[in-house]
Amino acid sequence: MFDWLLLKEKLEQILEALITVQRRFSKITTPDDFIVSDHGLDMLDAIAMLLIAIGKNFKKIDKETNGSFLKKYPNIDWRGVKGIRDVLSHDYFNIDHEEIYNICESDLLPLIETVHIMIKKVDWGL
Repeated sequence: MFDWLLLKEKLEQILEALITVQRRFSKITTPDDFIVSDHGLDMLDAIAMLLIAIGKNFKKIDKETNGSFLKKYPNIDWRGVKGIRDVLSHDYFNIDHEEIYNICESDLLPLIETVHIMIKKVDWGL
């Protein structure tokens, strides 16, 4: 059995990080915006670090729930969400700015929406 309160806390941390990524990404309009200036590179680094933390927390959640919690939300590519942590942290100096752009552009909003739903269901004890 896992601790529902701890699960909610992790989900809230993830949500806060996702919203921060969304805010940081809001001024990025093309993948090259990440690499044409120091500010863009700073945003790339900051976003990558948060994606590492998000992936790590989802890996912990998956482990602590014996794989039962995340599979309730099949609309998300959990393997990719958890795997980005490994890719970024093991090959940090070769971050693919286009891939980070695509993640932020396509995957961020559905993940934010899903985490909101997860938190509500944890509140209800489901």
